[in-house]
Amino acid sequence: MSRSFLPARVRRRLARLLAGGLVATSGVMALSAAPAEATITRAQRLDNALEIAINQVGDPYRYGSAGPGSFDCSGLLYYSMRKAGFSHFPRTSDAQAGWGRPVSKSHLRRGDLVFFHHRGDVYHAAIFLRWYHGHAVILHSPRPGDHVRRDRPWTTEWFARTGR
Repeated sequence: MSRSFLPARVRRRLARLLAGGLVATSGVMALSAAPAEATITRAQRLDNALEIAINQVGDPYRYGSAGPGSFDCSGLLYYSMRKAGFSHFPRTSDAQAGWGRPVSKSHLRRGDLVFFHHRGDVYHAAIFLRWYHGHAVILHSPRPGDHVRRDRPWTTEWFARTGR
């Protein structure tokens, strides 16, 4: 089958796998000797982190948990970013709020990090997915008894940071 007949999403995933160290050898996929982190760009790692986080939808909230299988809000970001190759990504939402660089709400891009605050204290972390009818859509692990899910922010007291 010609590669051009593959859906765009499949072609992008295949390209990421190939960039991450998978090489085709006589029709068989094998790991190359090059480390994945050396061949994958920062933007690709951020995209991978977002996909990892999306794959956690439905996992239960558990305070202090950073996966796999259950998460608190900052644990979801920590797990996703670490699995994507960001080895120095901090664990707590307060520390994560200092990672990357500030980005205005009008310039948000899929995968940017969102932090909720009150009186100067960060109390919740999420991942920006998109704008929908004028509202942000985020991915987060909201509270005890709930699960990782897509949601709208419940307040306007939030800011964003980007790793791009």
